[in-house]
Amino acid sequence: MAEQKLGNPAVVGLAGFGLTTMVLQFHNVGWMGLGPVVWLGLIFGGLAQMIAGLQEMKTGNNFGYCAFTAYGCFWIALALLLIGNHYDLYVSSKTDIGWFLVAWTAFTAILWIGALRINGALGLTFTLLLIGFILLDLAHFGWPQLTVVAGYELMATAAMAWYIMAHLIFADVYGRDVLPVGKPFIGGSSAPAQAATTLSGAH
Repeated sequence: MAEQKLGNPAVVGLAGFGLTTMVLQFHNVGWMGLGPVVWLGLIFGGLAQMIAGLQEMKTGNNFGYCAFTAYGCFWIALALLLIGNHYDLYVSSKTDIGWFLVAWTAFTAILWIGALRINGALGLTFTLLLIGFILLDLAHFGWPQLTVVAGYELMATAAMAWYIMAHLIFADVYGRDVLPVGKPFIGGSSAPAQAATTLSGAH
């Protein structure tokens, strides 16, 4: 009896992460308000990405399990933080938000090191994400003009997440590697089997 093919949860995780990140940057560069960011943060970047992360557990992919679940929780927490500020519930100052971002920067640095071992596209995505977090940290601690710089830089991060999403979808639909993700920056041509399973298209 043939084994039933399962969907790859990474495509949903990358989609939610990329789209919500992109829309937040539309706000950060001054193109739109915060309303859509809050709702996307709760539903697509938050809930959907977290569910994708929990599904990664079943594939044995610790990197995807940690990344998607954690960043899903990041978006939910950020959305609730913004709602709290709007309604004067557990109000967070600019400095408070800055330290919130610093903690996530440190977390992202750990995943960045892992991403460098998986494939080139993921390594670049996390490099851009780490730079974006650092820029936002600095923006919250005295250099507010860097918010716009971070906005454009994180748009590139979101685009890279979508590139990997498209790589996974197109490889499944066309049966071949339409959008290559490149060799990992660390460790030569072969990524660890467990981490590469869902993030490089071998699911």
